[in-house]
Amino acid sequence: MHNSRVPRLCEFCEARHRGICGVLSDEELLELSKHSHQVHKGAGEPLINDTDPINSYASVMRGVVKLSKILEDGRQQVVGLQFAPDFLGRLYGRQSNLNADAASDVELCRMPKAAVESLVAHNPALEGRLLEQTLRELDEAREWMVTLGRKTANEKVASFLYLISTHKDPTHTDRSISFDLPLTRADIADFLGLTIETVSRQFTKLRKAGIIDIHNHRHISVPDIEKLRKSCGYGSDII
Repeated sequence: MHNSRVPRLCEFCEARHRGICGVLSDEELLELSKHSHQVHKGAGEPLINDTDPINSYASVMRGVVKLSKILEDGRQQVVGLQFAPDFLGRLYGRQSNLNADAASDVELCRMPKAAVESLVAHNPALEGRLLEQTLRELDEAREWMVTLGRKTANEKVASFLYLISTHKDPTHTDRSISFDLPLTRADIADFLGLTIETVSRQFTKLRKAGIIDIHNHRHISVPDIEKLRKSCGYGSDII
């Protein structure tokens, strides 16, 4: 039966159960929902521009968000990806220091900055949930430093695919998994510090080795997730 105190949309949102809203009381969630609104963006559309003032935050409800830095000469470095139900925004920040774009079609739940920060000040569990995400992102950034600095091109591409596959469904327990690539080949190259041609060659090598199957250029099937993990440099199986 529907709980009339909780908005129906919130009941089926990943952020309600695994994201920041999972630690809010029904009263807090109801109050926050009065000031929140859904935002739909298509792949490639900007969400946040570098140097924008921070007036709101958002929870990723669906899709993948690309975080990047742009150099003065136009070169781009993709520095991170965010998935449902990640929190998008720099808590207590006044100005964004990253660009955020929709890597795929995305749905966001946008919330006013003041409303979120007021909840954080009065809800230690919410503060803890946001700290958990921050520490997870720090761990992933450190892991990605190893990927960029020490791994081969093949291990880099395998690591990228493993990152996507493990974020697609954290509760997934089957050996196989499939997903659509949220980034173009050009964005993957920017993320990995490789050329587009090198990325394409490594996809071909992984396919020929039976690590992945590729359908319609963007759909990836992984028959054995453990075999993909070992191809990232974590095991003895090296292509």
